Amino acid sequence: MDKIYDYIIIGGGIVGVSTAWQLQKNEPEKSVLLIEKETQLSQHQTGHNSGVIHAGVYYAPGSLKAEFCKKGEQATVNFCREHDIEVQNCGKLLIATNDVELTRMQALYARCQENDIDVELLDKNQLQQREPNITGVGAILVAATSIVDYRLVTEKMAAEFSKIGGHIQLETKVVDLSETTELIKVECEKAGLHQQFSCRFLISCSGLMADRVTRMLGIKTDFQIIPYRGEYYRLAPKFNNIVSHLIYPIPDPDMPFLGVHLTRMIDGSVTVGPNAVQGWKREGYGKINIDLKDIGDMLGFAGFWKVSANNLLTGLKETKNSWWKPGYLKQVNKYCPQLKVNDLLPHPAGIRAQAVLKDGSLVHDFLFAESPRSLHVCNAPSPAATSAIPIGNYICTKVYEKMNT
Repeated sequence: MDKIYDYIIIGGGIVGVSTAWQLQKNEPEKSVLLIEKETQLSQHQTGHNSGVIHAGVYYAPGSLKAEFCKKGEQATVNFCREHDIEVQNCGKLLIATNDVELTRMQALYARCQENDIDVELLDKNQLQQREPNITGVGAILVAATSIVDYRLVTEKMAAEFSKIGGHIQLETKVVDLSETTELIKVECEKAGLHQQFSCRFLISCSGLMADRVTRMLGIKTDFQIIPYRGEYYRLAPKFNNIVSHLIYPIPDPDMPFLGVHLTRMIDGSVTVGPNAVQGWKREGYGKINIDLKDIGDMLGFAGFWKVSANNLLTGLKETKNSWWKPGYLKQVNKYCPQLKVNDLLPHPAGIRAQAVLKDGSLVHDFLFAESPRSLHVCNAPSPAATSAIPIGNYICTKVYEKMNT
């Protein structure tokens, strides 16, 4: 007879691993299984992000995103210190390059105060003193911003999970789910062979596949995951010291993404990006990526057409700059004019698993769905990696509430 686990978690990104680890830590007598379809953990969004431990500058006061990020920044730093994972506290500068951005900067500064984030306004001269290679008319300094390798963080969480009795099964793809009043059956494939697991409660942290997992249980939702590629470049090694902070533009509040920035990486390199272009494959990290199933799902979803129409000009501009490097560079030159086209070297892309509603609205905060014996993280927007520990704690609390009602 198959073993019945108390909890099964689908998804080996940092949110799934954090949740599994905290479940096992809180209830050591319970059995917890983490299932991941790849050969290693953190192979998708966790392993393709910028490595920034965010402070929570942009997020609407009172939102889960703002709450989780503020708690997550300190929790992540503490975890890394406890487990000897390198963290560099380099700080972030948000650069205003004209009068319009200066006005937006003041509004962003007010939001920081609402979110109780310690920031400092810099004028043009103060900015120049801190960053001689950056041009701007003003900036916001966010000191509580750091960088880390989130793959290492995930691996250490997974090791802690295993150490206290948790089970991890890699190369295991979930192909079907069924729920009864007592159990959820999880049908899987591993190396071409069928496997079945059962659990008393299922938690899905499946990122780019979140909507498909909810459909396996017949949970009615009004969203679909739409993939957006975030393309990066890496600067040549001679530019590794071009900046001492992370350099971000002041975002346009009407645009869904933050814009291209300079990011110091934990290995000493500096990346440029990301942009935001339409993806045609949910797990497509190359330059040209096509998946007919993913495309078919998008084209059959009304929200895709509406969000594309609502952001048509921006989408066309981003697509043009994706293929025309001078256009991409122009976004960086407005605050770092010394960089040239040949300074932008290849670097792996990332994929944002963006939940989009049927009316074309982008879901900006966390989104959950549930059945009597399951809880699904349907949207875990940036900064999910920063927020992984408080997100995991929140999921545990929701699960305990459901299990005890």
